[in-house]
Amino acid sequence: MNLSGVFRLAGPKWAYPLNSHALKDARTVARDLKQTGKSRGRTRRPTIEEIDQLITYFVESYAGHPDSIPMASVIVFALFSTRRQEEIATITWRDLEQEPRKRVLVRDMKHPGQKIGNDVWCDLPDEAMRVVLSMPRVDQRVFPYNHRSISSRFTRACKALGIDDLHFHDLRHEGVSRLFEMGETIPHVAAVSGHRDWKSLQRYTQLQQKGDKWKGWNGLDIVAPLPRNLQSVA
Repeated sequence: MNLSGVFRLAGPKWAYPLNSHALKDARTVARDLKQTGKSRGRTRRPTIEEIDQLITYFVESYAGHPDSIPMASVIVFALFSTRRQEEIATITWRDLEQEPRKRVLVRDMKHPGQKIGNDVWCDLPDEAMRVVLSMPRVDQRVFPYNHRSISSRFTRACKALGIDDLHFHDLRHEGVSRLFEMGETIPHVAAVSGHRDWKSLQRYTQLQQKGDKWKGWNGLDIVAPLPRNLQSVA
C-alpha cells in the first residue's frame, strides 16, 4: 500500500486520525526540492544470445532434476505470451481456449485501479500456445510453481551467467516490442498484452528493427519440439 492509501484509510479503518494536508504539504516540498518525479521506464531487452544462454543453463540443470521448475519453458512462454510471472503461475488448463482463437483468461490482472476481479482474456501467439501444449498435465495449473521461485531462479541464473541487469519482467517488454516490430496494430498488441490504453503501451515503441527477430529461432524447438508429423509442415 502506498502512503496516500495509508492516509486515506487510517481514520475509517484503524481509527487513527492522520492529517491529509500534511501529506499534501510534504509532496509540495519534495517536488520543490526535486526529490520526486516520474520514474524512468526500463528499456532493457534481452538479446537472443542471452536467452540462448539461459535456456542452455536451465535445460542442463533440469535434466538431472525433473521435479524442479522447467525454467526454459517458463522463459520462452513469458517471452512470446508477454505474461507476468504472477500471471504465469496462476494459469489453469481450463483458462485456455484454442477455438475460435488461441487465448488465455488472465485472472486478477495487475491494474492500478482494480486489485482483484480484473479477469481479462488475452490472445496467445502461436509460439506461446506451442509451449503450453508441450507441458505435462500434472496439476490444474499449466505452470504449477511459485512465482517468487521463478523470479529468484531467473535472477540467480543471470548472475551465474554474467548477464547484467536483466529482470524477468524484461521478457514481457521484449514480447510486446516484438509484436510492434512485426508491424502489428495497437489493438492487436493490446489484445495480447492486456494493456487498456495506448499511453501504457508507449514505452514499448523504442523499436530496434523491423520484422520478427525470433523467426526461425531454435530455442523454441528445444523447449517445445513439434511432433514429427508436423515438422515438415512448419
